Amino acid sequence: MHFGGIYEDETVGKVYDRRLMGRFIAYVLPYRRMLTTALLLLPLIAASKLAQPWIIKVAIDEHIVKGRMEGLPALAAAFLAIIFAESILMFAQVYLLQWVGQRVMYDIRVQLFSHIQRLSTRFFDQTPVGSLVSRLTSDIEVLGEMFAAGIVTVVGDILVLAGIVGIMLWMNVRLSLVTFSVLPVLIWVAFAFRKWMRLAFRQVRARQANLSAFLAESIGGMAVVQLFNRERDEAKEFRRLNASYVEANLPVITWDAALYAVVESLSSVAVALIIWYGGGEIVKGTLSFGSLVAFIQYIEKFFSPIRDLSAKYSIMQGAMASLERIFALLDNDDREPAVLPASEAAKGTPQACQASPAQALQSICFNDIWFAYKDRDYVLKGFSLQMKRGEKVALVGETGGGKTTVTRLLSRLYDVERGSITIDGTDIRELPLPVLRRRIGVVLQDPYLFSGTIAYNISLGDPEALKRVEQAAAVVGADRFIRELKNGYDEEVRERGVNFSAGERQLISFARAVAFNPEILVLDEATASVDTASERLIQQGLEGLMQGRTTLVVAHRLSTIRDADRIVVIHHGEKAEEGTHAELMAAQGLYYRLYQLQFKD
Repeated sequence: MHFGGIYEDETVGKVYDRRLMGRFIAYVLPYRRMLTTALLLLPLIAASKLAQPWIIKVAIDEHIVKGRMEGLPALAAAFLAIIFAESILMFAQVYLLQWVGQRVMYDIRVQLFSHIQRLSTRFFDQTPVGSLVSRLTSDIEVLGEMFAAGIVTVVGDILVLAGIVGIMLWMNVRLSLVTFSVLPVLIWVAFAFRKWMRLAFRQVRARQANLSAFLAESIGGMAVVQLFNRERDEAKEFRRLNASYVEANLPVITWDAALYAVVESLSSVAVALIIWYGGGEIVKGTLSFGSLVAFIQYIEKFFSPIRDLSAKYSIMQGAMASLERIFALLDNDDREPAVLPASEAAKGTPQACQASPAQALQSICFNDIWFAYKDRDYVLKGFSLQMKRGEKVALVGETGGGKTTVTRLLSRLYDVERGSITIDGTDIRELPLPVLRRRIGVVLQDPYLFSGTIAYNISLGDPEALKRVEQAAAVVGADRFIRELKNGYDEEVRERGVNFSAGERQLISFARAVAFNPEILVLDEATASVDTASERLIQQGLEGLMQGRTTLVVAHRLSTIRDADRIVVIHHGEKAEEGTHAELMAAQGLYYRLYQLQFKD
């Protein structure tokens, strides 16, 4: 297992095909006109297929056997015209089905991606990215394969089969019954294979997601893999997951090949029965030679859609397994925190944290916060803090003490379990998430840059932020290196910003926070990746930015927060000390010891 087996994706439990198809059809209904047109072509295609053996029968019995050549050219022309018409009809039908399939895949992708965006941070902390990418790409592509294979033409195949059965029974009942004696075996095989193939396809989809998840993380962390000489171990793990994927595909190949072989064998047996019994009927004079040829033609056309059905059945089972995984993700209700009613959110908020209606002073209040990421392993225990407008408050303490958790709770990436957080006397759970997060600018220790231009990464496409791109870059000092670039603010940013230094990436993320003009700033180890010279420039730019704004700083480098209005020391999830740098140094407590450890010779 790689890293504790986090790449072992789930194999979704049993879900009824009827229920899955019922939900899937809802995506097809908006395109019912195109689909109906394709379905209306099916009887015409079926008729063209059924007419061909009958023309051959007439040509043999009425002309070739009797030596009458007149009329044969007309029959040949009719035969060619029917084949040409069938080709045109097939083209139109396939085009319409493919068009509908592409539109359906587009709609499902959009809904699935929109749903993923609404899922909670907890969900993404627990779910490998590759597994989600697999659902958005390969699982949905399987649905496209279902349309490409013409799964809707099953209706046409059924029409052809029904027509062939009717014509054969009309031509000769006994010979038809002898021919159809192989059908019970075929029906039993189809139902027997159904369960086995469905289970095999579930395993294939799950293990493909495992492989995708591993590749996403391994390639994303390739620098670490190479620096620590882990190539051999990563290759070993990839071989294991790759072998697991191949192993899951083997039953699919086996059942698919077996089903095709059985259908092919039964088709040959049916032809042998026609020759054996039909030949005797010709000798007796109860069956014409043309009828025997037509029977052979019809039985080949009878088993041709059945062979197609076996292939389509294989694709259908893969589609069912993909639909299970897609709908399982869509049914996941682990969404971002909802807005609570004011009456419920305000419960337990102390008077000190409630602003009077006449007072518009901005304040932030953390009141008796308790929070755990897992069960009752609390990261924060009764944490309380009040911040006034324009204050710069720093959080310090040991790693894992709960500093970053405080910032996550403020942005409602997670919701508090006990206690409340208020802004201007209003519980943040009463505020819609876009409204709350618009007021907060966050800069993380590891800045994330998107592919695109520098201007896009600063504004993220927001029209208002785009107007402030250059001003924001100047505030934090990012304009100094941007102006030196060949294309300036239009310089392309490669994946994850690899064409910029760590300090430059951090400066861009600083400019991003400034461009959105937030009321509240959250700096989570924001200067950790910036060199000393760049840090001075940033500090100078942030002085103007922080004027009149409330700033919450999480820092390990104590030199960066000595000028904070207040410093809060968090120890084991609790507030241990609070005061200015001078006050805490004079107290010679936890902060004093942390400071001595960082600055001792």
